[in-house]
Amino acid sequence: MKRSKGEKIFGVFNGLILIILAIIALYPFIYVIVASFSDPMEVASGHVWLYPIGINLSAYEEVIHYEGIWVAYANTFFYAIVGTLVSIVVTILGAYPLSKKRLRGKTIFTFLIAFSMWFQAGMIPTYLNFKDLGLLDTRTAIIVGFCVTAFYLFIMRTYFTSLPDALEESAKLDGANDFQILLQIYLPLAIPSVVTLMLYYLVDRWNAYFWAMTLLKDESKIPLQVILNKLIVEGNWSEQTGALTDSVEYNQETLKYATIVVAIIPVLCVYPVLQKYFVKGMTVGAIKG
Repeated sequence: MKRSKGEKIFGVFNGLILIILAIIALYPFIYVIVASFSDPMEVASGHVWLYPIGINLSAYEEVIHYEGIWVAYANTFFYAIVGTLVSIVVTILGAYPLSKKRLRGKTIFTFLIAFSMWFQAGMIPTYLNFKDLGLLDTRTAIIVGFCVTAFYLFIMRTYFTSLPDALEESAKLDGANDFQILLQIYLPLAIPSVVTLMLYYLVDRWNAYFWAMTLLKDESKIPLQVILNKLIVEGNWSEQTGALTDSVEYNQETLKYATIVVAIIPVLCVYPVLQKYFVKGMTVGAIKG
């Protein structure tokens, strides 16, 4: 079908808007990478824009030799991987019964979960709960304390609800119980949604900062994001690392950028692998929802 002149103009206009939005979204990321490889003096003077000037790897050497960042890296991997596994298991176990009409009190449970999305207890009551439970300064607080997101639970429930009831009925005629139906029938069909939620949880866990900063005091347990806050927001790299280089005053910016690049590498490696599941899961969720 031949496009009209107005449609062609509209298509060009949309393309330009998308290009502008893409540049706005990508440029900060590109600048961080470029600046991390540039000479600190050039970065400080504002000469670096789109490409490195005076290739300099001293910032990465500083980051690599800072032992604290690798301890925090290991902690973040632990919280992200173990936390994601715990979160996805609890989310699936919560979503499956909520997708069944026969569940008594289903409306009440759904309302209470939805209520928590907009009205939360607040920081102080939550902190006091952790204190009363003896979970302050423990890894359990970070992994279990915030293991389920209500929105993700509803995404999983919506997918389970969309599956034909005949699947469950035929399985029960063959003598299968609820766990067998969930593990052998529902989960294989829900792989795209499960992988999508795992990616969501993984990114959330990787970027988790506030409660880790609030609940953890032991330096050996804090995740990478808390270290990043101290190095980037507070700007006290030399205090944290003990760096006494002559150029530390000028090197602060490149050190920040190098630290950011090191922190986001794992997510950049994981996302391309899971992207096809992510797109498929989002499409299915949008259609089913």
